[in-house]
Amino acid sequence: MENLNSNLAGIGFSDEQRDLLDVATSFCREKSPMEKVRALLDDEAGHDASIWQEIGELGWLAIAIPEEFGGVGLGLAEVVPVAEQMGLHLFATPFISSTLAAQVLVKAGTDEQKQIFLTKIAGGEAATVALIEDSGNWDLGATKVSAAREGDRLALTGTKLLVCDAAAAKFLIVSVILDGAPALVILEQSDLPEGALRRETIVDETKRSYAVTLDGVSVPIDRLLDVDKTKDALAHLQLSGNLLIAAENCGGAMSVIQYTVDYLNTRKQFGKLIGSYQAVKHPTVSAYVNYEKSRSHLYSAAYSFAEQGRGEVATRMAAVQAERAISFAADRSIQFHGGFGFTYDCDAQLFRRRAIFNAALFGDEIYQKRKLAELLL
Repeated sequence: MENLNSNLAGIGFSDEQRDLLDVATSFCREKSPMEKVRALLDDEAGHDASIWQEIGELGWLAIAIPEEFGGVGLGLAEVVPVAEQMGLHLFATPFISSTLAAQVLVKAGTDEQKQIFLTKIAGGEAATVALIEDSGNWDLGATKVSAAREGDRLALTGTKLLVCDAAAAKFLIVSVILDGAPALVILEQSDLPEGALRRETIVDETKRSYAVTLDGVSVPIDRLLDVDKTKDALAHLQLSGNLLIAAENCGGAMSVIQYTVDYLNTRKQFGKLIGSYQAVKHPTVSAYVNYEKSRSHLYSAAYSFAEQGRGEVATRMAAVQAERAISFAADRSIQFHGGFGFTYDCDAQLFRRRAIFNAALFGDEIYQKRKLAELLL
């Protein structure tokens, strides 16, 4: 992918993004070969703790955290190249979960909360966000989990689903209803009673997702984020999630295309390489064109992310195109591999599963198009 860097200058590919892409490209390739990805499928933690520590030492978790809280002071645009390379190599880490938790704190945390918890994330601690419930509603403010004031504490009731990396997270940021309005609360891992986390069986076995039961959980009132900033924080969180997932999907699309082309250039049928047949060539070219579109949309969204209105439109477009790119490329790869493609040993299966799971987190292609229609029409 390095040879594509020069093509991105016109849409805001910064020097910082270029430097991070160079480092992430070599690091992710070395630390997450496909053999390692498959070895971690049956690992309970789902990621290598020693490599996670290396990521913390590289400062990647600090990229989009302000300098006064131990961060680098850049933005999500500079996180995108790292997420893209992680997606390309199916890198299993709590990186995106932790970055999203940091973004919530940046937007809605009190000064004291930022000093405590942002500093922890910048120093390499994992965190996550707990947002989704059994309704499957991607409107992050439409939660049924409730919080009630009990003196100087908050008592929580309800269950969150699809909480990524909850077992590895030192703390979680949970969306709740408090006094009839959405609110955000910080839970430390020690606040959760035994049995509160239940690992879910999900389609993407390279990731770890949990149901979190909050009944009986009580936390100090100072764990409540600024309620006046909750609405803006949730809106920012959804767009941040879509941007980083688009980056992950975009990288995955490129990887599965490379995997497919390698196969088409080695597998023979009727005495000819199957890559020489037009019925295979044309869909492969279409997959690559989709990828190029998705990467252009991705870095355009990263460039304009902070711009009101335009940033949301660009981000949702990037989410649509990236989901389409990885899904189409993986579908074609599975078909081109014949019977083997429909077995779990085919690596294209892992990328198709990643696309399905990612679509469940912050909105699939149809949802994003509906939101775009509201913005553009």
